[in-house]
Amino acid sequence: MRSEMIVQAVRIADGADMLDGDLHVPENATGIVVFAHGSGSSRFSSRNRHVAESLHRGRFATLLQDLLTSEEEQIDVRTSQYRFDI
Repeated sequence: MRSEMIVQAVRIADGADMLDGDLHVPENATGIVVFAHGSGSSRFSSRNRHVAESLHRGRFATLLQDLLTSEEEQIDVRTSQYRFDI
């Protein structure tokens, strides 16, 4: 029998900016694990999504949250400006 999962895009205000994240809540979740993604990683990372899927099987909710705005991420890819200054 397959359990239900709530999947929701979230946006968290950071002053005037918005930070994007993905919330996954399996049925009867027992807790939540928050992944905070800075420079060089994002909520779309296949490695982090794989870890999150394993946690879902263990009935943990996950929030994969970016710490950079999409504009900051684009700058960082080119310049590494935010690499160690999130």
